Amino acid sequence: MRAALVDTDGTILERRSAPTPQSAAVPAALVDLVRTVGAERAHGAASHAVVGLPGSVDYDAGRLLWAPHLPPQWPDRLSTGELSSALGLPVYVANDADLAAVGEALLGAGATSPDVAYVTISTGIGAGVVHRGRLVHGRRSLAEIGHTVIDWKAWLERAPCTLEELGSGSGLAVLARQAGLGDLDARQVEEAAVGGDPRADAIWEAAIAACAVGVANVLMDFSPSTVVIGGGLGRRSEFFDRVRALVLSRPEHQPDDLAIVASALGDDAGLMGSARWTEAIR
Repeated sequence: MRAALVDTDGTILERRSAPTPQSAAVPAALVDLVRTVGAERAHGAASHAVVGLPGSVDYDAGRLLWAPHLPPQWPDRLSTGELSSALGLPVYVANDADLAAVGEALLGAGATSPDVAYVTISTGIGAGVVHRGRLVHGRRSLAEIGHTVIDWKAWLERAPCTLEELGSGSGLAVLARQAGLGDLDARQVEEAAVGGDPRADAIWEAAIAACAVGVANVLMDFSPSTVVIGGGLGRRSEFFDRVRALVLSRPEHQPDDLAIVASALGDDAGLMGSARWTEAIR
């Protein structure tokens, strides 16, 4: 968990971080972290809080709907009402990829582009789209590409079939265990692949192809001029360069001005996006 006091131009004035607790019945640790940052009065009092959450968000109701990587008790407690009451501030809740998309589109790698799609490839996979300064959304957060099915045969067999299951860091770890490689993270899968293990190589190459398919689907769905790829796995040059090259090698329906670029803001994309959230969400 990361929290920051952010100026209106995206400058991070104060920051704190803490591990995400995996067994907490309520997100008290999150509230405490935000309170700690908000208590820093050297820069003045905070006007509001924006809380980025790794899951589907109901923007009309102001609540988290579902988040596979958080404790199951949390979604019911992560709402604007609960958090505003706990913090004593107006609170907006946001899908974390949407929040990072706003940061990259308005303050980062997509700042000169009118239409930006942001794709994060990390523990999970998510995306957000900003069109002419406004986040593309409905009642709920959109562009949930991580949970889109890219292997329909596996889907019918109830096997790993979504982009996140086949291309994310958590997905690579599951596939490595299933292949008999033991408990490996994404970096260790890559190292094993480079070291000549054919099982690891097959998993690594398939993850690159899966993520290229995911980016290609974003292009077809939203026609952005710029795709920004972020996340711990997505930003790594060994992964990013291969995904980018594979997408650009395909000629179909690509805008003439298409740019696929790495995140400029890194882990700060969501924090900085909070500075422009209220204008982007209108």
